[in-house]
Amino acid sequence: MSPLFMVFFAGLLAGAMNALAGGGSFVSLPALIAVGVPPVQANASSTVALFPGGAASAWAYRDGLGPVGPLTLRWLMIATLAGGFVGAILLLCTSSTAFSFVLPWLLLLACLALAFGRRLGEALRGRGHLSGAVALTVQFGLGIYGGYFGGAVGIMMMAVWSLIDSRDFKRLNAPRTLLVSTANVCAVLTFVIARAVYWHETLVMLVAAIVGGYGGALIGRRIPPKVTRAGTLLVTLCITLVFFVRAYAPSVRL
Repeated sequence: MSPLFMVFFAGLLAGAMNALAGGGSFVSLPALIAVGVPPVQANASSTVALFPGGAASAWAYRDGLGPVGPLTLRWLMIATLAGGFVGAILLLCTSSTAFSFVLPWLLLLACLALAFGRRLGEALRGRGHLSGAVALTVQFGLGIYGGYFGGAVGIMMMAVWSLIDSRDFKRLNAPRTLLVSTANVCAVLTFVIARAVYWHETLVMLVAAIVGGYGGALIGRRIPPKVTRAGTLLVTLCITLVFFVRAYAPSVRL
């Protein structure tokens, strides 16, 4: 298979996954690594390629924007922007060898968040409460994670917000999409300035992800949510297992 065709197909699938249930980076990042982009640069390029789709979603949700519990959107954005910048710098300071060994654990964390994050948020709701200062500090930490890797960070945000906001998750989608894009925009700018983006592959994937996101939204109207969720979790679990084998059992042929 041609490397650019693989990148294009991965972009289509990643865009569709993000439109349906999230987890697109589980496909885009491995595809870029598979075609020869170094792991750190692949993560940076994947973030750039998937950013327009996320930004478009944030714009679509703009009418539902507002504070989250006691925290204004302005302070949440400031904390997320600062965290996203720190996370992006940390990624650029990480060697490809070190990132290759930590990547399976990041994928596993994101996979668990996709699988159980929403349930965890529902379980936590009403059982505790975070002060505004503590919640803002946690948001800064999530911004760091978003700038460094970002897999399923939106679901992690909503799980934390369940301790400061009693609204159902659907009403938190607007601030979630905006703040995920906020972390990503800082990371994108940092990666571009640092020349960490492989533009040839990134632009191909970016176009494909936009097409895939549109197609995924159309498909999502016809497929039951449980089916799309199960398919997403299956893909993410398989890719996570592959990266664990590659990192810790390199003698095993895949």
